[in-house]
Amino acid sequence: MDSLELCAGAGGQALGLERAGFEHRALVEIDSHACATLRHNRPQWDIREGDLTAFNADSFRGIDLVAGGVPCPPFSKAGKQLGSQDERDLFPQAIRVVDESRPKAVMLENVRGLLDPMFKDYREKISLQLQALGYWTDWHLFNAADFGVCQLRPRVIFVALQRDIAPHFRWPAPSMTLPPTVGELLGDLMAERHWEGVTDWQQGANNIAPTLVGGSKKHGGPDLGPTRARQAWAALGVNGSSLADHAPDPDFIGMPRLTVRMCARIQGFPDDWHFVGKKTPSYRQVGNAFPPPVAHAVGKRIAQAIEAAATERLSRKVA
Repeated sequence: MDSLELCAGAGGQALGLERAGFEHRALVEIDSHACATLRHNRPQWDIREGDLTAFNADSFRGIDLVAGGVPCPPFSKAGKQLGSQDERDLFPQAIRVVDESRPKAVMLENVRGLLDPMFKDYREKISLQLQALGYWTDWHLFNAADFGVCQLRPRVIFVALQRDIAPHFRWPAPSMTLPPTVGELLGDLMAERHWEGVTDWQQGANNIAPTLVGGSKKHGGPDLGPTRARQAWAALGVNGSSLADHAPDPDFIGMPRLTVRMCARIQGFPDDWHFVGKKTPSYRQVGNAFPPPVAHAVGKRIAQAIEAAATERLSRKVA
């Protein structure tokens, strides 16, 4: 199956969908560092660097899936929640792309704030626009921890399916296996420079991570977020005031800081996924990412629904 990725970022959703069996025909992304990351890790992908508003999808008509993670600040509780009044709201552009390409399925990801009552009319408007194009639509809230990700990361996923595909679709169920704790997940990375205190630190880092934040270009830097977020990290024995360039030295004393690689592992990226750029742009790519395991779980169900509908159509023809 093939897909078109919008606002691809550093590839979290694209990587998850690749694992679910989708081959990306093109990925649209405006950030140069994120594009460099995508090209580095998947040289064969067609990366379209530029503004989504200038992208035309007519040549992708009939594609299996249009997916994307449109910017979340318009709906984030960390921002002003301006919704459609925010210049960064790209839902209208995503709907335009769907209208141009008429895919079999649509999958768009955003923050939990989009489900707030204040955005009820906005959600209904999006659903009605897609329904007018012939799609069944639904919204669902997931927590990344339910799919093995060591992080409290609630995310809203919007799915639209052609009407003959929709009856075959089911949202994925949470995994019955608990995700690893921060100490279990990052112990080997913290010990890379033979830190003597790593065992004691692991015992204290005995829960999953809070939501990784701090990825905003306007307000974020290489840190783990505002005061409340840093307090949550401190409870796990992590100094969230900044990110480290490397693991603690052997005689380090105190609360260690995370590296970009550690944060990427918390997001569910494989260790061989390289982020291009210095520490700040690299962390922004990680902080804004959609955990690949969640994208994989939903993408797999979409792929199964498309396949089931195709099989049903074929059987009818034979009959």
